Parts: sequence; structure tokens; C-alpha cells
Amino acid sequence: MGRSRRTLPEELLLLALDPTTGTTAQPQSLDLGLAGAQLVELALAGRIAPDGDRIAVVVPRPTGDPTLDCALELLRRRGAPVRAVHWIGGPRLGLRQTYLSHLERCGMVHAVAGQMCGVLPTTRYQATDTAISREIRSRLDSAIRTGVPPDPRTAALAALAHAVGLGKHLYPGNEGRSSRSRLRDLIRHDPMGGLVAHAVMDVQNGAAAQPRRGGPAPAGRQAGGPAPEPGRVPMQPHRGSMARAAVH
Repeated sequence: MGRSRRTLPEELLLLALDPTTGTTAQPQSLDLGLAGAQLVELALAGRIAPDGDRIAVVVPRPTGDPTLDCALELLRRRGAPVRAVHWIGGPRLGLRQTYLSHLERCGMVHAVAGQMCGVLPTTRYQATDTAISREIRSRLDSAIRTGVPPDPRTAALAALAHAVGLGKHLYPGNEGRSSRSRLRDLIRHDPMGGLVAHAVMDVQNGAAAQPRRGGPAPAGRQAGGPAPEPGRVPMQPHRGSMARAAVH
């Protein structure tokens, strides 16, 4: 890879990638989560900062990551701080495929071509180093199991995983109910991650139209309290073309 650290969007995507099927869980909401993960990563890099329920660029200097820098430049061009729900709810233009292709170039996944119904070309992705995915999952499991407040990056990853509905993928069935609940509660340990996760859920629930009053947490849901289970994502057509069929 040539890098010692993965970005939060990369980790979220690897967490969602099913090692058996080569497809991503929660494909519709995952695009929203990746947009949110970009915001958190830029905040961790000191490029943006929350301003109530809005996002403000504080240091426009590029990070060196082309995909993050594209998002940073788009935020900079807005001029004024932008509401997180408006940014996350905007056209994603194939963001999931962009990151899958990026991981493939980095050698972290490899593409497997196939066909749907014997006619339509499809592409599935398999992790080339399952130890990386296990390490990411282990950090979440440890935070859930021990109850020790996690580092900001892990807390944000947990918040985003909950927001996009990965809890039922990572901890399925009745036996995973308590783990899903604790995953949800980790949202309180990182303010930026919590702001973005709530914005992701608001977009899914169609609550992005009206501005919030009194901070990033909506009425009845304090920033430090548990968030409700994420709602179903409205099915919307992807904008932007893809060279290969989208991963489901």
C-alpha cells in the first residue's frame, strides 16, 4: 500500500465487504456512510470542524489523499459552512465504486468478474489480506466487549457502522442484539462521528429538509444518548456511470 494508516472510508468499506459473497452489505446507505466517513477523516486531519450542525473548512491545505482532497475542495468552494445532512444527502456520483477501485489499486482487494443471469456483467471484490479486515472488526469487538471508551477513530467507525445499518450484518440474529445495542451506544464517544452519524440517519429517514435547533442532536435524542435503529434507505438511482456493474 505504501501507507501506514487506512482512512476511515476505507475501513468502513472493508467492514461492509462480505468475505463470502464479495458484495457489500447495505449498499444504498453505505454510500451515505462513506460520504460521512470522509467528513470525519478530514476533521481528524484538522481540515474541517463542526459548527453546530454545519461543517466549516478551517485549513484548506490538501491532505495528499486524492479522494479526500476532492471532497475538501468541494467543501471549500461552498464558501459558507454547509449542513452535514445536505452534504451527505447530495449526489454521491459512484463514491462506493470509487473506493472499491481505490482499494483494488492499493492491493487490498481484487476484482472477480462474473455474470448475473448469465448475461449482465458483474464485479465482486475479495479482500487480499483478511488480517486487515479482522483487525478492523477486532477494534469494534473490543470496544463493545470491554466498555472502555475507544479512540476517536474507532468510535467514529462504530457510529458510522450503526448509522448505515451494519450492526445486523456484523452481529446478526437475536444473539447479536446486545452487541448491536452497544455498537449504537458507542456513538457518544466522538462528537464529530456522532454528528455525522446522526446526519446519515436523518438523510435515510428523510429528515434533512428542516434545520435543527439547539445543536446537532435532534429533539428527544441527546448527543450523548442512544440513537434509534437506522431506518430503511429510500431506493434512489445512482448518478454517474460505472465501468463495471455496481456491487450489491
